[in-house]
Amino acid sequence: MSNGGAEEKDDVTGTEKTPHPERTEKKPEPERAEKTSRPEPTAAPRRRRALASAVGLVLVAGGVAVPFALGVGDDTCKQLPAGIRALAKDPAAATRALDPRDDMSRYDAVRALLPSGTLCGDGGRALGRVVDAATGADAVGTVHSTAQARAMYAVSAVYDGAPVPPGAEPGLARALAGYVADTTGFVVEDPDAATPAASGADAAPDEAGFSRFGRFLAPGEAHPEFGFDHTGTVTADPARLFGEVAKDPEAFAILYDAERAYLAHYLERLTAQGTDPDQHPEKEPGEARMPPTLGPDNDLQDIARRVGTLMYVRADGARDGGIDDLYAFDEAVLRHTRGAYRAAADRVTLRPPMNGIARRPVSGAVRGHLMDGRGQLFLTLDAWAKARKVPAGRASAVRQVLDDAYLKGFHYGAS
Repeated sequence: MSNGGAEEKDDVTGTEKTPHPERTEKKPEPERAEKTSRPEPTAAPRRRRALASAVGLVLVAGGVAVPFALGVGDDTCKQLPAGIRALAKDPAAATRALDPRDDMSRYDAVRALLPSGTLCGDGGRALGRVVDAATGADAVGTVHSTAQARAMYAVSAVYDGAPVPPGAEPGLARALAGYVADTTGFVVEDPDAATPAASGADAAPDEAGFSRFGRFLAPGEAHPEFGFDHTGTVTADPARLFGEVAKDPEAFAILYDAERAYLAHYLERLTAQGTDPDQHPEKEPGEARMPPTLGPDNDLQDIARRVGTLMYVRADGARDGGIDDLYAFDEAVLRHTRGAYRAAADRVTLRPPMNGIARRPVSGAVRGHLMDGRGQLFLTLDAWAKARKVPAGRASAVRQVLDDAYLKGFHYGAS
């Protein structure tokens, strides 16, 4: 797969090799006019290399977006330009279009490409597919490039407070799920973050096995720096986007699947004592010694808190009228749910790319009530503890960790 446009060359403003579809008054180039068999002015050639110049069709020189047009006969929605739609079929071009670059010099151009408000027809779903392609979330088995991780940062920043176009929620949920290890964690402003994403080399664990991007990372994978605060004006905490898109039942199911899959993925890589086998603090003499269960417990808290947040969104929507039929919402979530996830019986040593975590095979049908989030977490935990013969005290401690964090998410949401 392409690296998603990691080159710093800005192809966005250099690909306008065909006439803009809305500029019909522009005359064809002489050499093209000579090739047509019909010399009349109205017979301008129609050939277009749509994907090669997709971004050029919606941008003018300098990276300024062409305004979104109102729907024909409908001023309540905006048309998603054909050039943006075409990006869904060309992931490399989509990544270039949504990459703000390390210095954030293209962030305004990216923001112009990501509309808020209502889009006409299937515009919302089409936009979601573009985001999915740009971030590399659907490229299972391939590590995220730095450019793709920067695109994920930009998407999270743009929709940090701006309304997501209806219909785009499933695509944005798939993007979040493709970065589940990054979007699940608690985000705070990080003074060490100097760019919107860290390369695979920068994210690699140190000699002691520690990385600020978490545990069990795929070698060479880039990660969004959600704690990067550009000039104090751009924040990109994915928690707000998570809570926003979860109001859609299909997106809810995607995110719920991702978090339950992540729990199984995480547990099966721990030791039978619930610790990280890759941590070797003795290799960093002088560093403060922390309890070996601290890091895993913090990560498990984050997973449970996210599941609790989903249930908060559901309950809050039922209270405020955002979900007018809770039964229909739950039925829709169930239809889009892939199944149950259980940790492997033996410890797993593989470190797969992040976009494969949420796409892991299911272990079977969902048992119990799907909307009992805490119960679903406990089913996965109990199966792991039994298979791995986890000491009762440690299993009980992990259960308490999940319980406390779930309740916080359920009561307070993504805040």
